Amino acid sequence: MTFRPGADLDPGQVTDVRGRTVGGRGLAVGGGGIGLVIAIVYLLLGGDPSALISSDPGTAVQPNASALAECQSGADANAREDCRIVGFVNSIQAYWTDALATAGERYRPAQTVLYTHAVNTGCGGATSQVGPFYCPVDESVYLDLGFFDDLQSKYGAKGGPLAEAYVVAHEYGHHIQNIEGVLQAGGGGDTGAESRSVRTELQADCYAGVWVNHASATGFLEAPTDDQIGQALDAASAVGDDRIQEETQGQVNKEAWTHGSAAQRQHWFMVGFKSGNPGDCDTFSGSI
Repeated sequence: MTFRPGADLDPGQVTDVRGRTVGGRGLAVGGGGIGLVIAIVYLLLGGDPSALISSDPGTAVQPNASALAECQSGADANAREDCRIVGFVNSIQAYWTDALATAGERYRPAQTVLYTHAVNTGCGGATSQVGPFYCPVDESVYLDLGFFDDLQSKYGAKGGPLAEAYVVAHEYGHHIQNIEGVLQAGGGGDTGAESRSVRTELQADCYAGVWVNHASATGFLEAPTDDQIGQALDAASAVGDDRIQEETQGQVNKEAWTHGSAAQRQHWFMVGFKSGNPGDCDTFSGSI
């Protein structure tokens, strides 16, 4: 997506800890499903749980003085990837603040933390192997920008600004679920094509589409083009459970799904995008 050059950015909504050393006794711990035993952490990708999280919070990581301070305008967002993330976060939170207010609810701002390789969170220590994730304990989204390179090189996505925006908006979809009380313990512990985990992820995809529908109305972005919508759909397909299984295991096992198929992820993104109504994102009722 293209930012309006004169849009004012608020870099205070993003914390930059890139390049900082993470303390603690270690991040990687063994055991299947440990991420959901320790805390409800929903990931964009179904990464190896043993690489996810440890209960040891380690030493708090302090923010950098930050290159993000230079992210002041839409022109900066069009020129730099980290500033682009700032702009997406600003737009996403502006939309959900208004949307929840219209529904008589209060939006709680969520911080996005940019990190490199590993990070300490309210949910414990995590590595970038798991991809972007949301921690409900500290209500923050965690993102290693290297994921966007992996999205293309490892998962075959074409990339592009709206592919990146989809990833960020998906994680903020989990924040909305947390506010609404949908993000429940055990949501990621069950697997299968009709599991609560899959339904939770597909709703976050739908919420991402809802934001894209309203993104230009927030004042930060131009209306997306058809080609840009294609970037988001391509990214959604690339991280479908069936596609990842085919590429990594050579076969598809629906019983192990945690996020939904490529077609499902595309479908629910488009449901949200076409209607622009969060109420149409009920993935917990009926067939998905």
